[in-house]
Formats: sequence, C-alpha cells, structure tokens
Amino acid sequence: MAELIPAPFPSLLRRLFREYEREGKVFDLPARRFWHGDPDLDTSVLFHGRRAANPVGPAAGPQDQMAQNVVLAWLAGSRILELKTVQINDRLAIPRPCIDATTVGYNVEWSQELRLGQSLREYVAGSMLVDVLKETNLLGRPSDLLKQDTILDMSVGYDLAGIRSPQVRGWIESMKDARSEVEALRSQIPSDLRRLRDLDFTTALSGQITLSTFHGCPAGEIEGIVRFLLTEMDVDVTVKLNPTLLGREAVDALLHDVLGYGEVRTRPRDFEKDLQWGQALEITDRLSELARSRGRTFQVKLSNTLVVENHRPFFPASEAVMYLSGEPLHVITLNLVEKYRRACPAVPISFSAGVDARNFPECVALGFTPITTCTDLLRPGGYGRLPKYLDNLEERMRALGVRQIGDYVVKAAGQGEEAIRRAVPPGPLQAALAETLRSDAVDLAGVVARSGPPGLYDELVRVAALLNTPVVVERATRDPRYRAEANRKPPRKVGSRLALFDCINCDKCVPVCPNDANFVYETGVLRTEYQSYRYEKGAVKAFPGGVFAVTKAHQIANFQDFCNECGNCDTFCPEDGGPYIEKPRFFGSLQAWRSLAGRDGFFAERAESIDAIWARIRGVEYHLEVDRRLDRGLFTDGVLQLEVRHSERRVVGAFAGSRAREGHVIDFSAYLNMALAVDGVLDPLKANPVNAPYPGPFPLPSGERPG
Repeated sequence: MAELIPAPFPSLLRRLFREYEREGKVFDLPARRFWHGDPDLDTSVLFHGRRAANPVGPAAGPQDQMAQNVVLAWLAGSRILELKTVQINDRLAIPRPCIDATTVGYNVEWSQELRLGQSLREYVAGSMLVDVLKETNLLGRPSDLLKQDTILDMSVGYDLAGIRSPQVRGWIESMKDARSEVEALRSQIPSDLRRLRDLDFTTALSGQITLSTFHGCPAGEIEGIVRFLLTEMDVDVTVKLNPTLLGREAVDALLHDVLGYGEVRTRPRDFEKDLQWGQALEITDRLSELARSRGRTFQVKLSNTLVVENHRPFFPASEAVMYLSGEPLHVITLNLVEKYRRACPAVPISFSAGVDARNFPECVALGFTPITTCTDLLRPGGYGRLPKYLDNLEERMRALGVRQIGDYVVKAAGQGEEAIRRAVPPGPLQAALAETLRSDAVDLAGVVARSGPPGLYDELVRVAALLNTPVVVERATRDPRYRAEANRKPPRKVGSRLALFDCINCDKCVPVCPNDANFVYETGVLRTEYQSYRYEKGAVKAFPGGVFAVTKAHQIANFQDFCNECGNCDTFCPEDGGPYIEKPRFFGSLQAWRSLAGRDGFFAERAESIDAIWARIRGVEYHLEVDRRLDRGLFTDGVLQLEVRHSERRVVGAFAGSRAREGHVIDFSAYLNMALAVDGVLDPLKANPVNAPYPGPFPLPSGERPG
C-alpha cells in the first residue's frame, strides 16, 4: 500500500521560492489563482472569538494533511483550515482507490494517513511556510496584508479512550504550544535561505478542536469527549454531527423523491445506532452551558458525510458502505440546518456539505462560520477553484451595497427589515437601521456602533441568519442542479491509454491531486532507432532493439512520496490507465524506492556534476550515472554496463561484469527512458518535488516580489 512520506522542510522552502521565481507558481498553483480580496470589502469573521480574514477553508479531508496542502489552501484563499482528523490509531489500512468524485462524491477515507508525530510536523511546517509567505508578501499587494488572518482548526477523533491517551493529549498540547517543533524546523532552514531563520514564526498553532466521531458513536461518548476537551484540554470545541439526525424517512425522501438518487441506499441500522435527535438537543444544552462556565465556546458542525451502501464498482467489493458527499448532501444538510435552528437558534453552526463557488454566498448568508469544502476541490482546478468562491461573495456584496459580512447576512435574502423589527425595539435606532438597509451604501454596523447597546449588532446578524434559513433551504431544495439528472455524467474519456511518456497534455491530473503528487517536467522530443545488447560467447554484442519515440516535450510524472493512490487523478484524466499508475513514478529517497521493490519507478539525485538515477522498469532494476562535465553516462542492469555519450544517446562502449551469463540482454530503451527522465526532472529551470532538495539562487528579499 502507498504510504505518504512528508518532504524535508528545506525542500519545501527551496521549491516554494524557486517555483515562484521561475514559473510564477507555488506547488503547481499558478499565481493567477492566488486570492487577494477586495481591499474595500471586509470578509472577516470570528470563529471561537478569533478573527479570520474570510470564512472558507478545506474540510478535514484530503486537502489538509500535508504541509503543501496547507500552503495551497492558504494561497487560494482559505483562512480557516480544518486540519485532517487525527486519532490514536495512526496506522490505518485504507482501501485503494479511496475517493470517488466521478459524479457526486463518495469516499472510504476518513482519518489521517500519517503517524501522529508526522501530522504534527506537517501542520507546524505548513504554518511556518504560511508565515514565510506573509513575511515576504509573496501575494504581492499591500491590501493582502489585510487579508492574512488565519485559523488552524484541529480535528480529532474518534473515541474518548483514544483522545485521552497520552499520545493524543500530547499532540493537542503540542499544537497549542509548538515552540519546540518550530525551533526544530527553524534549525533546518538551509544557509541559502538563512534570512528566514530570524522570522517570528507562529508557535500557538491552534486553540480549538472540531470533534469528529464514528458513525454510531453513543451520545454519552460524544458528551464525554467534549467535556474532556473543554475542561482538561482547555480548548474551544465544535462537534461534527451526522446527517442521520434528520431521520431516515426525511433523508430518503430527499434522496429519492426530491433529488432522484434512487440508486443511493441508506441502511436502517446506521440511523438507529447514530446519535438521536432528542439526545442531540440535550447534550447541546448541557455542553453549551459547560463551555460558558469555563469561558470557552461550543458550537456544532453540520454535517458529516452520509453512510450509504457501496453500490458502485469503484471501491473494493469488501467495502460494504461508503460515505456520500457533494450535491445531494448539500440539500440534505441544509434541511438539517433548518430543523436544528428551529430547536437551537442560539447555537453557532459551521457548515460542510457540497459547498462550491455557486452556493458559497448563500452559505455565508446563513451566518455559518466556518464554511468548509472538500468534494468540489477534487474536481478540475483543485485548490484553484477557491478564489471564485470569494469572488462570487464579493460580487454579491458590492451588488447589495454592503462592505462587511454581517451587513451582507442581514441584506442577502430579503429578510433584513424583518430582522431589524425583531432585534431592535421601535424608535430612532430601528428607523436608522431600516434607512441604511435600503440605501446603496449599507452601514448597519456603523449605525449600531454609534447608537446601539453592546451586542446588538451580533444579535441582529443572528436573527437575520435564522430568517434567511428557510428561504435558502427552499431555494436549494428546488434547485435542479442538485438533482441526480444533473450529476450523472462522468468525466469524458477519449479512448486512448496512457504510457510512460506522452499524453494529450491536458494537465488535469496536476491540480486534482490534493497532495500535489503529479507534476510537469520537460524532456525534449526524441525519435531514434536503437540497439540493445546481448552477452554472447564472452562478448557484449549489439542487436536491433526497435524504435524509441517521445513526441512531446511536455511530460507528466508522479511523486510517490506524496501519492496515496486515492485514484482521483484517474477519474479526471481523459485517457485510461491512471496517471498515478502509468506515468513515471519518482521516489523522494533511495530508501523509499527500495522499500517498494514490487513497484516500477525511479529515484534521481544530483551531486555536484553527477546526476544519478535508479530505475525499476517492468520489474528489472537499472542504474544510470551521468557526468555532466564529461557528457559521459554509465548505464547498467548490474550484469552488463554500457558507456554512453549522453547528449547523443549513443553507446561508445559495452562491458560485461562477472555475473554475465550466456544470452543475458540489457534493454537500451530503458536507458533512453532513464536519460529523458533524469535530464527532465533535475533540470534546474523547472521546479518540482524531485529537484527541490538541491540549492539554487533565491533572489527574493523580504517584502519584495520577484521581477
């Protein structure tokens, strides 16, 4: 099974600067996809009393378990990042593939794939890289300084015993105070980037937790975990609740009768075992009061994924269930929001269910904080889809004449005047608020700040969000874009099959990978008739091998250390075979390459003037060493060795080792594969995870953009 291997911190730093300097990208995200935000609009929100520059971010899932995920999400606009759920069992065996975003969204992947210590290191590294981005103002605009406030939200699961364990408790404490981890990574900053060693890196990474529980977790267990987190761990808490709270009859009616997903089947026992509605209301009341008494905050998150029967051939047949997300879950969860708000109108809600650029402004109008997304970011464009979320919100705000989120909530759904009547007694203040609401330059917050009592503005916004809820829920429930007929068409396939080199060059596989495991490199075009070599009668003799052809300079590769074989790149690749399977697989270390002896793949490294590459091609291992100054290559399979004029791809000598036996053949096409691969991935003019460890010029002084 594929195992994620985090990149060394110096490699991440070097690649970040080199790639931006030379290609205008960071971890394959183009600068045109970086979020800047309108400086005239305040999209900031408070989450557990802390400020974030906007309410959007990735849900606890595939987009936020490695350092590069944190950077990509942040550059694209995320300012509240719900980190991937950690638990005491950090050696899970997850089926492969594990993500099916072919139409709506299904997965069988639900917890971190790193060890606890690795997760801590990745979150610290991600936070430090974001601090570097802030300090160097890589986003490049003065207004960006107003848009930087960011919150990392821990996510833990799944039972009280595991969360109380010394390992998880220690992990949480280290996230609250990461000074030792920060200093350890600070010491790894290489000399060519020494100017970064003195940065005032964030050490208090997080002070809040979103609790994720197993489907079927008992009410008493949930309450016990939250009490432990509020009291002994002294953190603010959000509890993620399941869509089963809506009841099976209501869920099935929405799924089948309203939305038309007749093939999606729920199971009675999943509703029976899950937290029940009455229990949810009772523990909400008790935990809200406990949080207040401790000076902490408590809220809920709606919702988790929905357990359904595994009815598709995508996942292994051994998986009886899978977890539904995307468009149908959006409608189901909004209906649950409406039900929950009628019962618990004062409890803050964060939201995650089928969020995308089109419905994000509607979610903001419901006062949700944060609003997290996952399935949509698995689609073409990946993290680059996020800026449109915020662009659409800002466009709506400008159209309504509002400049901040609270005013937007009040005006967004046409319920503002009723909200003012309910929240503000009759009199001059109520009249002034109604007047500014009807104007082209709404300033509800300013009016309240000048004339209203403390807390009134927050109450007005809360009341407006409650009034907006049935309006938005009805609109979404009737919207045909969430129905099955609008979400049945799979991504287009063209009928051709991937090979090691060459493809249609759409590059869709690069952004759809949450971990940035797929990357682009250049090889040059090559078409040549070649000879292979055979050991015969004590000599190495040439014989016709065939024709080797690479028709395109632009190539795709896969970085194995970042690839968990989730299968998402295969879903959206127009060709068959899967980029993570068919394209050159590069390992980050010789040890990693050797550890997966059954997998074809490459490891390449540079040492002064020598480039070296190890390869396993169709199960046969080869080694190539290239002296760039002498233009000399030595290519061997451990039995025969060929000396090559590397730039000409021409053999100048052939030799046999002591292990040579009559008839042994060395395939020269393997050399041609390796030569193109090593020259391409180690090319210093392009940045990628393979050449990231090697030093290079970084002319990016603090506070300046590259020229």
